Amino acid sequence: MRMPKRPLSGIRVLDLTNVLAGPYCSYQLALLGAEVVKIEVPGQGDLARHLGPDVDLNRSGIGASFLAQNAGKKSVEIDLKDASDRADFEDMVRGADVLLENFRAGVLARLGFGWPRLRELNPGLVYCAISGFGQTGPMSQAPAYDQIIQGLSGMMSITGTKETAPLRVGFPVCDTVGGLTAALHISAALAGRAHTGEGTFLDVSMLESAVSAMGWAISNYLVSGVPPEPMGTQNATAAPSGTFEAADGPLNIAANRQQQFETLCDLLDRPDLLTDPRFTDREQRKLHRDELTGELNLSLRRRTAREWEQILSPAGVPAARVATVPQAVELDQLEHRGFFTELPFPDGSERVLKVAGGGVLHDGEPLRPTAPPPLLGQQNAERAALAHRWSGQADSAVTP
Repeated sequence: MRMPKRPLSGIRVLDLTNVLAGPYCSYQLALLGAEVVKIEVPGQGDLARHLGPDVDLNRSGIGASFLAQNAGKKSVEIDLKDASDRADFEDMVRGADVLLENFRAGVLARLGFGWPRLRELNPGLVYCAISGFGQTGPMSQAPAYDQIIQGLSGMMSITGTKETAPLRVGFPVCDTVGGLTAALHISAALAGRAHTGEGTFLDVSMLESAVSAMGWAISNYLVSGVPPEPMGTQNATAAPSGTFEAADGPLNIAANRQQQFETLCDLLDRPDLLTDPRFTDREQRKLHRDELTGELNLSLRRRTAREWEQILSPAGVPAARVATVPQAVELDQLEHRGFFTELPFPDGSERVLKVAGGGVLHDGEPLRPTAPPPLLGQQNAERAALAHRWSGQADSAVTP
C-alpha cells in the first residue's frame, strides 16, 4: 500500500492537553503528519490514561480512553514549576510550530507562559487554547466538561422525546466538535503563517463550537422565533424521515424529497399513500407525521431492516438499519476504506490495538498513525536531544 503524502509533515506540536478535546485535536494533527509531543505532568500524565472500562489498563496508565486518540505521539514528562524543566520547555517552544493546551482560562499564563511570553520565545508560534467557554467573558473561569457544554448549548433540550428530554448525546460530542474546531483553525493558521511568517493565538470555546455545530436547530430559531423541540428519532425538516419498524428492529429512512417518497410508496406497494390528501406534499406529511409513520410501519414490518436496506437504498431512498457499536465497527464499508489501523499494544503485550482514523482518504489512501500511543514519559531520555533538535530548526519553522 502506497503511503500518502502527509500535509503537516515537518510541523511540530507541543501538546499540553488532557482527556479528550485537546488530545482528539492533536491526534488529527498527528494523522496529518505533525510530530506531536505530549507534555505530561511527572508521575501523573494525561487523566485519560486512567479512564476506560478495563481496570487493569487504567492502573497501567494506558486506559482505553487514552489509547483511542494518542497513537503516533511522543510523551515527555515536564514540571513547569521546575527551573530545569522550564528551560527545556522553552527550548521546545522556540522550535515548535504549534502549542496546544486545554487548561482552564489563564492557567498557562499563571505558570509564566501567557501569549506575550510565548510570542517572545517564538514569533511564528500558533498557540491554541481550548476551554469550555473561551479565555474571556463572565463564564471564562467556570469549569467545564462535555456534559456541562451539552446542557448549556441547548443540545440536551432537543435530544430525546418530549417525555424523555433532556437527554445527553451518547458520546462526548462537544469535546469532539471542540477538538475538530481547534484542528481546523490550527491548520488554517499554519497556512496563513506560510504567507506572513507570523504566529496566531487561537481562543477555542467548546460552547461556541457546539452552538455553531447545532446549525439548523439554532438558525431556525433565530430566523423563525420558534424554539426547536425534542422529536426523538424523527427529523423536523421532512417526513417520512426518521426511525421506523421493520420485522426485526428499527430502520432509518430519510425520504426527504418528493421523488424519494414516491419511490418508497411504490416499493412498499402502497400507492394509496400517494393519493391520500394528508401525505401529498412535504408540509402535509409533516403535519400528519404520526399517521404516516403508522401506515409505513404496517408495511415495513413485512421484512427485516437489512432486507429493506437492500431494497430501498439501491433505488435511491436513503435507508439503513440501526446498528449497535459492535455492529458499526464491523461494517464492510469501514474495512474497505481502511478506517481502522492495527498497532502493537504500548506495553509490549501480545494484544493488538485497533484505533480509528480521521475519516478522509488522501489521494485514495487513509492516513494511519505511525506508532502506538506512548507510555508515560516514554521519550524522557530523548528530551534534551528533542529540545535541541527543535530549537536548532527554529529558523526554518516559519514555512510549513
